[in-house]
Amino acid sequence: MKDHINIIGGGLAGSEAAHQIAKRGINVNLYEMKPKKYSPAHTSKNLAEIVCSNSFKSNLITNACGLLKEELRKLDSLLIKTADKTKVPAGQALAVDREKFSKEITTILENNPLIHIINKEIGKDIKLKELVKDSITIIATGPLTSENLSQEIKELISAKELYFYDAASPIIQKDSIDFNIAFYGNRYEEEKKKDETIEEWKNRIKKGENSYINLPLNKEEYEKFYKELINAEVVTLHDFEKREIFEGCMPIEIMAKRGIDTLRFGPLKPVGFDDPRTGKRPYAIVQLRQDNSKATLYNLVGFQTNLKFGEQKRVFGMLPGLENAEFVKYGVMHRNTYINSTELLDETYKLKKSEQIYFAGQITGVEGYVESISSGMVAAINAINDLKNGPQNHYEHKKVFSEYTMIGSLAKYISTPNTKFQPMNANFGILKEIEGKKIKDKKQRYEMLANRSLEHLDVKV
Repeated sequence: MKDHINIIGGGLAGSEAAHQIAKRGINVNLYEMKPKKYSPAHTSKNLAEIVCSNSFKSNLITNACGLLKEELRKLDSLLIKTADKTKVPAGQALAVDREKFSKEITTILENNPLIHIINKEIGKDIKLKELVKDSITIIATGPLTSENLSQEIKELISAKELYFYDAASPIIQKDSIDFNIAFYGNRYEEEKKKDETIEEWKNRIKKGENSYINLPLNKEEYEKFYKELINAEVVTLHDFEKREIFEGCMPIEIMAKRGIDTLRFGPLKPVGFDDPRTGKRPYAIVQLRQDNSKATLYNLVGFQTNLKFGEQKRVFGMLPGLENAEFVKYGVMHRNTYINSTELLDETYKLKKSEQIYFAGQITGVEGYVESISSGMVAAINAINDLKNGPQNHYEHKKVFSEYTMIGSLAKYISTPNTKFQPMNANFGILKEIEGKKIKDKKQRYEMLANRSLEHLDVKV
């Protein structure tokens, strides 16, 4: 067996895995097909490129993803550390300047003498079977795995299909938004207090954090937008693309077709805001989240879409405040790839039928940026143990994180037999309940679960 570990894919999971392995003094061959070849959604030559939202979600440990980030911070995650370093205002969420984030990761990995970045496409330039023959390999090719490699992975795991689909939101230039209508503010912080005058309230909002821009709609505006949205033209999918769409990234036009009020109870819910023009709660509200550190770009929150580009400009331009909006990036529909991990992987993300192969990232069915980073961390730590102790001794030396932790529960979820397996975000529902106690207050229960998780986190790895 060779004295290095292969990683296929330089996305979030692959980049984290490469850093963790090199940090422990082991050579890494990191295979990344960019810039020779790009997936349908990637455009940057940098590693750890973010193609959808720039948000890593909440930083609060009473939020499942916030807890997972805190666990990764304690495990010295390079990507979470870099996200903290390149963050932009986003209220209680951790959002990053995506260009600075990926550039920083790329610089760190390129300058590490133990990390050898090889720009070749596995499945075309190098066959997967040859690569994994005598080297431990982590396959972290993400949700947009190339056709060539997908075919080889299907042969490796004896699977017929590897696909599901989701969509990305459009990004708008801030100076094209009409601030006679739009206003800054975070949910629940911008409602007018009983003892405030209108002017005092407006001044308080202006002094607030500029992490979100809000567009209030009245009933007439909302219903007009809704009608155009559900009747807008979408991109025609090929037959092989017509698959069930993961609920967490459902295109807004599909969500809207579930009923006229669906959006008002989802991404356009008006709860927590008053319209500064009227002092009353609007009928619906659209939020835009800061997308870069200069605060010049904002993305439409929850507006993942498969509408044609011209239709996006027309329909989204109907929203009050976006009549003259300049779109720097339109929403796109793209293919996602994942394996049936519940049958194939153990709780270290290792392929059960192979001594040499691990999977990491969204190809395993973990859904989300932080979740992908988590899987890269776990796979890397266990690949290192296999290299040191021999892959045949994996079950004697493997590192399994406690199921009381979010990182451990996520690994257990994707490796536990489940006939209805779907990609999964971090959530408190996958943690073991607090024994002997039934706590009705959700915030209190989540806080107790989070504190227990951090107590059970083993950082000596």
